[in-house]
Amino acid sequence: MKSLWDEQDAKRFAGDDLAVRVYTSRLLGADEDLVMHGGGNTSVKGSYRDFFGREVDALFVKGSGWDLKTIEKPGFSPLRLEETRMLANLEALSDLDMAAQLRAFLLDPSAPSPSVEAILHAIMPAKFVDHTHADAVVTLSNNPSGEGIIRSVFPDCVVLPYVMPGFILSKQVFHAIKDAELSETRGIILLHHGVFTYSDDAREAYENMIELVSRAEAYIDENGTTEHGEVFGDVDLLDLARIRKAVSVARGQAQMAVLDRSGDAQAYAGRSDVADIATRGPITPDHVIRTKRVPVVVETKPAMGVPEVQTFVGDYGRYYERNSTEGLQMLDPAPRAAIWRKAGAIAFGSNVKECAMVADIARHTRWAVQTGESLGGWHALPEKELFDIEYWSLEQAKLTKGNGFPKPHQGKVAVVTGAGSGIGRATCDALAEDGAVVVGLDLKPDVAESLASSGLLGIQCDLTDDTAVKAAIEQSVLAYGGIDIIVCNAGIFGAGETIEEMSDETWDQHVRINLTATQRFMTAAIPYLKHGVDPSLLVVGSRNFAAPGPGASAYSVTKAGVTQLARVAAMELAGDGIRVNVVHPDAVFDTELWTDEALEKSARRYGITVDEYKTRNLLKTEITSRDVGRLLSTMASDVFRATTGAQVPIDGGNERVI
Repeated sequence: MKSLWDEQDAKRFAGDDLAVRVYTSRLLGADEDLVMHGGGNTSVKGSYRDFFGREVDALFVKGSGWDLKTIEKPGFSPLRLEETRMLANLEALSDLDMAAQLRAFLLDPSAPSPSVEAILHAIMPAKFVDHTHADAVVTLSNNPSGEGIIRSVFPDCVVLPYVMPGFILSKQVFHAIKDAELSETRGIILLHHGVFTYSDDAREAYENMIELVSRAEAYIDENGTTEHGEVFGDVDLLDLARIRKAVSVARGQAQMAVLDRSGDAQAYAGRSDVADIATRGPITPDHVIRTKRVPVVVETKPAMGVPEVQTFVGDYGRYYERNSTEGLQMLDPAPRAAIWRKAGAIAFGSNVKECAMVADIARHTRWAVQTGESLGGWHALPEKELFDIEYWSLEQAKLTKGNGFPKPHQGKVAVVTGAGSGIGRATCDALAEDGAVVVGLDLKPDVAESLASSGLLGIQCDLTDDTAVKAAIEQSVLAYGGIDIIVCNAGIFGAGETIEEMSDETWDQHVRINLTATQRFMTAAIPYLKHGVDPSLLVVGSRNFAAPGPGASAYSVTKAGVTQLARVAAMELAGDGIRVNVVHPDAVFDTELWTDEALEKSARRYGITVDEYKTRNLLKTEITSRDVGRLLSTMASDVFRATTGAQVPIDGGNERVI
């Protein structure tokens, strides 16, 4: 491990202790081997000018919800230092009282809630205090002989047994530092937990951390194995969709399932002893609130219904009953991570961020577990200690903060064709606003870049190419674990040729793109949709289906064809719980098809203004792509849970249709 301190960068913050604190905190956060996803905490002691202009001794400690990798000055909560220290003198302090008092000691009432380790930071006599959950140190302390190894590697550190974080840990450190001359030590090692370093100099505190963790790495390099092999193999994506469905059912809401089939993940999943070593518990207790105590281990070819998930749910219930105390309510019993035998690791979550956190923790865990095994074995904390963290109200607050009311498509995966512009793009945006992760397919080469700007996945795909369609569907499933919503929107509109004048090319092109490509796309997607969560198949038809006009026979006939295709699909797929519905838009003018020139030309033909032409319907209202997108998203939601085979016009009211 190397120090990332840069003297030139550091000079920019000279004289501003909080700015230096931000700088070194980010150096720690930049290395996932030290902290991950909100883990760790840092602080600095200084002065704060209060509302009356008085200088107050203050502790600036990392606030809850902030990540050391990206923290800024507002991420540090300013606390009254003396009052915070006084809490350590109490014989007992409940979690609720601690949280309430720390909020009361805030010098800025708008600041985030202080770290649960605020009292510990306050009682440390040094100005700068750093705390990490370094992989290498935790790997050593999780050894059956961990305490002995830790004491031999860190003779210049205070070594303490594991206790609950928060007030109990603060009391432990409070008593320990009374008997230790901290100026002669390099840090505090908390077994099964992490490392504290400290100094009146920010660089020294930071580089003490780097030096201590480097010692642990050196011990591991000398005595163990850190390279654990790689294996690459194919996976059955339908099995992935089945696993995702089982976990979603267990959690009671749609879950994404992000598969890591990297070489090291597959090698770990292929170990003969993986079911044993992967289910002893997390490498550090903080991880339990993200990943639960253990992952579910799923066989290479899971049976229908994935019984391993059902077994996990039952085991979790028994784990809760063994450890629960009065007043607790069981959390959902669904796994957050899976070891898929010989296929890799799966991270489950309600959004991309949650899955990324679980995947990163899983990656670090498998390294630490295998490395620990090479050092003579590894074990986690007893399950009761882990249960107490999982159900600790102060830790649970990290998960619920900012979650709010779930969106209608939270955790669902939607695939939309013709997503590059117009109705297709508006539908992508509407589904994303309602919580879905969205994959947009389009022939346009810039679709990936265009959708990426909104956080969506775009795939260039020619829907008339069966191989390309299959690949796009598989890429969607590989990215998120399955498909719950498909929107068949892609199509072309050609007008101006009567049946007598029509070229073979015009007719064949409309049939190929509007009808055949839609059927082929359905054929490729339906096997995955059958394993979706509240699955919905939506088709964008046209007013021309019911009220065709002269000169548009190819378009009108093919839109009638996809409508009939959808009606048959509704009957065929109802048994699988898949709802199939059609929307029939008309006069949607904010698309690439309708240029200003085309609108003016059409309006002149009727002897009216452009504005009058846009609202030429019974409601005298303009229909936008967003209107259609919002309707499609709503029809895919629980609002339409009992509707299939429906055809819904969105045209402002058309006399000919009515």
